[in-house]
Amino acid sequence: MIVCIAEKPSVARDIADILGARERKDGYMEGNGYQVTWTFGHLCTLKEPHEYTPAWKSWSLGSLPMIPPRFGIKLISNPTYEKQFRTVEWLMQRADEIINCGDAGQEGELIQRWVLHKAGVTCPVKRLWISSLTEEAIKEGFAKLKDQSEFQSLYEAGMSRAIGDWLLGMNATRLYTIKYGQNRQVLSIGRVQTPTLALIVNRQLEIENFTPEAYWELKTVYRDTTFSATKGKFTSKEEGLAFLDTVRQSDFIVTDVSAKKGVEYAPRLFDLTSLQVECNKKFGYSADETLKLIQSLYEKKVATYPRVDTTFLSDDIYPKCPGILKGISRDYEALTAPLDGAKLPKSKKVFDSAKVTDHHAIIPTGQPPQNLTDMERRVFDLIARRFIAVFYPDCKVSTTTILGEVDKIEFKVTGKQILAPGWRVVFAREQVEEKEGDEERVLPLFVKGESGPHVPDLNEKWTQPPKPFTEATLLRAMETAGKLVDNDELRDALKENGIGRPSTRAAIIETLFKRNYI
Repeated sequence: MIVCIAEKPSVARDIADILGARERKDGYMEGNGYQVTWTFGHLCTLKEPHEYTPAWKSWSLGSLPMIPPRFGIKLISNPTYEKQFRTVEWLMQRADEIINCGDAGQEGELIQRWVLHKAGVTCPVKRLWISSLTEEAIKEGFAKLKDQSEFQSLYEAGMSRAIGDWLLGMNATRLYTIKYGQNRQVLSIGRVQTPTLALIVNRQLEIENFTPEAYWELKTVYRDTTFSATKGKFTSKEEGLAFLDTVRQSDFIVTDVSAKKGVEYAPRLFDLTSLQVECNKKFGYSADETLKLIQSLYEKKVATYPRVDTTFLSDDIYPKCPGILKGISRDYEALTAPLDGAKLPKSKKVFDSAKVTDHHAIIPTGQPPQNLTDMERRVFDLIARRFIAVFYPDCKVSTTTILGEVDKIEFKVTGKQILAPGWRVVFAREQVEEKEGDEERVLPLFVKGESGPHVPDLNEKWTQPPKPFTEATLLRAMETAGKLVDNDELRDALKENGIGRPSTRAAIIETLFKRNYI
């Protein structure tokens, strides 16, 4: 008998259905030579300190640091989990072969390996590795099963992370609680939560210690267009007024008119963090809410695997793209119709297998989006539009810069014209607007050498403190935390990863909130 173990009952049902294991049993499905069972996410965890040695039960400075000679795992104490584990163990000990159908990522690998270890598995184990739960993807995955040994380093990475969390969390939490908790509260310290808290605290200190300073800007209005002095800011009012008096005396002369044509590329496809950032900015969804919504879209088979940290697709996805566009065309007919029948462009900005490790960027699967809640529909819409946009032409723009001067004092204004919208037509108007600031002004036609009266003015401004983090800006700060580190070696180590994993950042922010730290 071949035993398949999935990470959730719903995923197990999908797999069992495709394998023809349709007979329901207590804790598993059976049929066609397969038994398909499941975990509920984590069934096992690392042992508590006192389970290694009774002396570590009481919290004292003398017992720190606690470093077990060998780490052990245990079942999470929960009657439902324990009952399901007994079923899994019973199936595995009778199996001829086991197929690990856990989520295809570091955490998914760790969850299932711990269960396999705890169940004392001795038979061969294969690995199912898929990026979506559509029937086609599951069948393709079963046709290309891999040996578990190919994923050993992924499991070891997950195990190292769990041990790192345990060592720091258990030891530092006890240390800080004993020294600073005043016997009133537990001070929880964590490998990711504490640096994240530090980001927020440091930002708050910057805001509190900020001293606003006045500065002055010299501008002038010529032909209903506001030009800024290229000298920049004046730190003293007197200097600004002296310049203002000078420019009042003479006419404004246009000294240069230049237009530069360029292109703007479509926004990148989503990884988990950029999707969480976008949903927070657009809809005010928390990182945790977005993760739950995209997980639900994955389980409803309309979106690919969500816990990813790349914005690229592997080259083998390219031939599937026309089919995906066709699958979502009912809801996006006006946008997919221009691409229908044409050869889709294949850009290195989108398709690059070298930039994809475990999984590719989040895209639709091509299944028509049905039975979605309003919130799920919004998230799906973002993913679908990004996917459609990457096959549209680049947006062509013209950037115009006008230079002028008054009595040797130079002024400048920049404006932009969209010559061919290209991919921008895919996005509703409001989605493009956030890119539009001063740059988007369409300027009147100026001719080099023309001159005329103008209205100069000196504006007083004040420097602004940094803004407090929103969930969107905090996620970005966690992702790019390496920039804040002075030590070159540590900065390089952080450059690729930041702090936390895309899949855990939302939970870290929630944890800080629940612990009343933020």
